[in-house]
Amino acid sequence: MTENFTMFKGADKLYYALVTSDTADAYAAGSPVALAPLKVAVQTPAANSKTEYYDNQPFLTMNSEGETKIKIDIAGLPLATQAALMGKVYDATNEALYDNGGNAPDCALGFRAKNTDGSYTLYWFLKGTFKPFEEEASTETDTPEPKGISIEFTAVRTVYQFALTGSITDSVKRVVSRKAADVATWFDAVKVPSVGAPSAVTCTPSPADAATGVAVDANVTLTFNNALAGNAENGIILTTVAGVVKAVARTIDAARKVVTLNPSTDLAGTTEYLVIVPGVRDVYGQLLADAVYNFTTTS
Repeated sequence: MTENFTMFKGADKLYYALVTSDTADAYAAGSPVALAPLKVAVQTPAANSKTEYYDNQPFLTMNSEGETKIKIDIAGLPLATQAALMGKVYDATNEALYDNGGNAPDCALGFRAKNTDGSYTLYWFLKGTFKPFEEEASTETDTPEPKGISIEFTAVRTVYQFALTGSITDSVKRVVSRKAADVATWFDAVKVPSVGAPSAVTCTPSPADAATGVAVDANVTLTFNNALAGNAENGIILTTVAGVVKAVARTIDAARKVVTLNPSTDLAGTTEYLVIVPGVRDVYGQLLADAVYNFTTTS
């Protein structure tokens, strides 16, 4: 399909997500969080070009691209959000930010630009950090002059190499889409590259559904075929058929595909348990319908 030529006429929906893993084995980010009302987002990639001359004329031009700096003008930032973006301490009880230095964490940054034809250009920068920003306050006069905030995000390529179109596997700095179907789910999870349509998300429980004779000291594992969106695992619970919820330590592996429920104490003997998996989304925004698995412990 041939795209229409359009111009930008608006920008909104500024989101960030903390990057929880970026290694040679896996990339994962938490659930996107609305950052602030957006006024302007200017993307400036660091780029260099070198032209080689042979036979007294330009013969070959080589280009390289480094980091991208995104200057963002916003209405303001809650202190809790400032602390999260800059790696500082926020005291919720006293509603205070403690500027203790800190290290800015790796984040993903997403937003959208409205096109002149009413469609959207959608962006996710997969990894970068926010730079400390200026704050300006001035005396009131008879002419209102509200002061917003300008922040700067420096985006770099991931360590993890994604399978891209064809035979290409490489690290990625940003994902850009104009696909209309992406608009509704773009901010449900950080969008990562996928070749063609991703597989529908599935779950394989262990113990297997309807298993019997399960050891009372067994853990429960749920293996998903696709990586889960950030925090998608938080609603998974273990309960008896009578509705008594069992306390567990809930963990997920770096690839965000294997969820483990480790009961705080042994399970009761000769008891039927339910593993309740409420609708969870994978990193592609796909929803797994509510599922319930059961197993019975040994005596």
